[in-house]
Amino acid sequence: MIVVYLIFLAVIQAVTEFLPVSSLGHLCILEQYMGIGHETELLSETMLHLGSAAAIIFLFRKDLKKIGLGLLGMFMDMIGNLNLYIHNKKTGESLGYARIVTGTYRKTGALLVISMIPTALLGLTGKRLALLGADSQIVPGIGFLLTGVFLLVTDLNKSGGKKGPREASYDSAMWIGICQGIAVFPGISRMGFTLCAALLCGYNRKFAVRFSVFMSLPAIIGAFFTEIGNFGASEMTAGLGFTYVFAMIIAGFAGCLVIRNTIAMTQNIKLRYFAYYSFIVGIITLALNFAL
Repeated sequence: MIVVYLIFLAVIQAVTEFLPVSSLGHLCILEQYMGIGHETELLSETMLHLGSAAAIIFLFRKDLKKIGLGLLGMFMDMIGNLNLYIHNKKTGESLGYARIVTGTYRKTGALLVISMIPTALLGLTGKRLALLGADSQIVPGIGFLLTGVFLLVTDLNKSGGKKGPREASYDSAMWIGICQGIAVFPGISRMGFTLCAALLCGYNRKFAVRFSVFMSLPAIIGAFFTEIGNFGASEMTAGLGFTYVFAMIIAGFAGCLVIRNTIAMTQNIKLRYFAYYSFIVGIITLALNFAL
């Protein structure tokens, strides 16, 4: 039965990951009703997210390759500039330095690196609290309500501008990274918080969505490496480990089928409708918690 449950959760993960409605919140609530515990901490959720990350890497491999090459080029230019600095100091010459951030893909890569600093710090410090929240209906319920408020305020404020990667500032990337770090708690939508933050910083809707999608990759991969040790937990059996991997594969295949559509929905549908959905789920979750 656990296999059937995890396949169902893998599909839910794929559908909700890139909608601003908290995939982690959905997973934690459904797991509680299915009787799935967190003896291996958040490993099952992390594996499902990893499947979605694999789908994103496959579908956006061309853009990600260019961003990766841009980051590598920036690193090489920094090494070259360091050598020039040492040379100039020794010889007294004043040779010019290479410009580090040039072009759209290098700028996007730099923004992603900056955004990951607060995400990593908040993710690591909030991990224990997130695990406690995963076993509660109150925390996801409140998280859904907070997500709804943020989405509704952003929508009613008609936030968003014309900024693309060239116009985006590094301090805005830091704020968006903070929002992603806060979303470690179930019910708080990572996509919703980062998208709203990007729009409030003046990003245009298309770039805000794509930036939020690309931001998820290092966060998911980093979370996987913090959870991978749970494969050696005493509660982990060979069958359960295989089931987690199988569910990850299902999440990846399902993601390849639906992610382009869900991203298009996030780009085009008014955020207030996602807010209304979050309010409904949050209210139902809290009501059931106190009724049962």
